[in-house]
Amino acid sequence: MSNLFSGINARLRGTANKPVPAKSPISSTPLTDDGQLALPSSLSQASQSSTSLSIASKLPPLPASPSLSQTIGMMGSPEEALNAYPLPRPLPVWLNPAYARHIVKGNFMTLSARPKTVEQGEWVAHQVVEHYRNLWNFVRVVFEKEEDGKTICNATSCPRMSAGMNHSYTWLNNRFEPIELPAFEYITLMQRWISGKIDDTKIFPTEASGVSFSYNSQITTTALLTGPDEWVGKRSGFPKDFFSICQTIFLQMFRVYAHLYWAHFTEPFYHLNLEKQLNSCFSHFVLTATALDLLKPQELEPMQPLIDLWAANGTFPPESKAYEYANLKAGARLLQLGGMA
Repeated sequence: MSNLFSGINARLRGTANKPVPAKSPISSTPLTDDGQLALPSSLSQASQSSTSLSIASKLPPLPASPSLSQTIGMMGSPEEALNAYPLPRPLPVWLNPAYARHIVKGNFMTLSARPKTVEQGEWVAHQVVEHYRNLWNFVRVVFEKEEDGKTICNATSCPRMSAGMNHSYTWLNNRFEPIELPAFEYITLMQRWISGKIDDTKIFPTEASGVSFSYNSQITTTALLTGPDEWVGKRSGFPKDFFSICQTIFLQMFRVYAHLYWAHFTEPFYHLNLEKQLNSCFSHFVLTATALDLLKPQELEPMQPLIDLWAANGTFPPESKAYEYANLKAGARLLQLGGMA
């Protein structure tokens, strides 16, 4: 999907001498810090907490609970289903079917499906690296400095790592205390943590950017391994906690995508004509994450309405898990509101 980003550098250079458009009213409203923990005085101090995420990934998971879409699916009309979501009015631009389009046609299931000759751990590692690369093309856009030296995503515009007014994410400091950080600091720390995991040969022992079949030399059988003493990637030498680490990486990447949609979809992506690229990469990300069980249904909640819309308009095929996790009633109502039903 690297061809999707061929025009980003040119568009960024082309905006250097243009006035910055006014911030869209759909962006998340800045919230006050009253009653919250004090933020670190600098990013270098905040980076002390970067090791906390690896420890947090080892904590036992919370008990499973129904996803929001499953709960809403019990409601009657499409209007009731959509109103159950805590959405602002008017709806965000990215929930208008006219702006939820893609730069390529067809679905990405063929890109997400593991080839038969590729070991499961190798395929998961490949997907982690490729989606990480895709995402950071968009992060680079909001971190690009303007003529005044500021970035679009900064401590003033995004004082919290949020996805709308109902979802805010905290970071663990070096004392394992949750603290709120400006979005750009949270994203920078998270990028540093993910890069450290991918570059760690104990976690990613093989070339993660490739999809070649690889065996662990200590294992001689070619049969599929099952049982309590086996895990994803064991045949290729991946550690026992490899898959759980990949789940945490995907969860963190999802949070960044959610922030980009809620806070920055109009400015800069729509104004740079990059909304179709963003939609294409995010829908591919969701299809991959759900197909490989890297994200749970309840973790998709901040972007659930868009997932519903893509299931209703055919972007997600019925045989995909993303379609299974969607609420078609809410998606149908969004299509009606956009005049496309």
